[in-house]
Amino acid sequence: MLKRIKKGVILAAGDGDRLGTLTDTCPKVLLSVDGEGPLIRYPIEALVASGIEQIAIVVGYLADSIKELLGDGRRFGAELHYISNLDYLGGLAVSVHKVKNWANGEPVVLCMGDHIIDKELVRRLLYHETAEDTLCVDYTPSQSINLDEATRVALDNDGCIKDIGKNLTRWDAVDTGVFLLTPHFFDILDELINRDGNGVEMNDAIRFFISRGNCFHTRDVSGCFWMDVDTEEDLKVARS
Repeated sequence: MLKRIKKGVILAAGDGDRLGTLTDTCPKVLLSVDGEGPLIRYPIEALVASGIEQIAIVVGYLADSIKELLGDGRRFGAELHYISNLDYLGGLAVSVHKVKNWANGEPVVLCMGDHIIDKELVRRLLYHETAEDTLCVDYTPSQSINLDEATRVALDNDGCIKDIGKNLTRWDAVDTGVFLLTPHFFDILDELINRDGNGVEMNDAIRFFISRGNCFHTRDVSGCFWMDVDTEEDLKVARS
């Protein structure tokens, strides 16, 4: 039985500068990979398929374009809420931090607006008994994943994150960009950003969370399709 999480978050604030001129006038999350809709529809539809209809979209770069296209979310079967991040050139964790008040003490499922994700991936995340801070990881990433660019995850014997980063030489799985985050994580993130400012990345936040004696769990989603669209080459692969 799926856990009943009511709220989802999708990060869509970045300027997509690695896609060159393609994002000069169009936010990355509004690019199409199949001619049938924007990239951001994948995480929206994956959340809705798992019963999550309250979704916060964190916007920054060309925010009005995203709001205009997605509207209130009714056509997706969702109710969309827009949260502004004017510091979108900072670390990714800053966008996550912006939703703390909206989450209002509830756990949330976090997705990336520029990821193509299988609906089953979110279902698998929610198919466990308790709400704990969890990252979906892939032990057997497909050939569409550029391992040189991927965030690598090293695990301990209990399946909790021991270390995380792009430059790990010893690692067990790859970060898919889909999380379950609890109020406790937001409190720790609050402390870290107040200390270190707007350059905090999610990897920094996870390592800080672990350093405080917390377990950041993982969920094996190997076999579920997912893909991060960061570059023009990624977009070509997604469209092929």
